[in-house]
Formats: sequence, structure tokens, C-alpha cells
Amino acid sequence: FMDFPREHRAKLHSTNPIERLNGEIKRRTDVVGIFPNQAAVIKLVGALLLEQSDEWATQRSRYMSLEAISAVNDTGQVRLSAVPA
Repeated sequence: FMDFPREHRAKLHSTNPIERLNGEIKRRTDVVGIFPNQAAVIKLVGALLLEQSDEWATQRSRYMSLEAISAVNDTGQVRLSAVPA
């Protein structure tokens, strides 16, 4: 944690965004109650994760961008696994 640059530490010190995401997943799955099959769960949770990923990507001031992460990466290359090289 302390090895990261000072401007990154404020965005790394808390797990609140992940806890908020887990709470939202729980809230949405509780509304459905009983899922007909595993594919239905995967579809709902996957859609929530894609929505959250888009929000995190567009709110650059609040969350770390890929460019900011690449600045502290040893290899200098950062890419999302879902994004082709």
C-alpha cells in the first residue's frame, strides 16, 4: 500500500466500493428470490458487474484509470482481460 504513489493511496485505502457492489448484488438477487437456474444468476450478476465496470471507467476522478495503474505497473502494460490486445 505504501509503495504506491501518494496520489493513489487515497483511492486504495478503502474497500467501500467493493462492499457497495456486493450490497447491490445482494439487493438485486433478493428481489428475484428464487432463480430458475444457474444461468439466470450469472446473467443478472454479470449485467450488474458490467454496469459497475462502466461506471468505474467513466468516473476517472473517483477511481483509478488504467493509465494511472500502468504508471505503477512493473511491465508498463495494463489491459482488461475482456479487451482484445
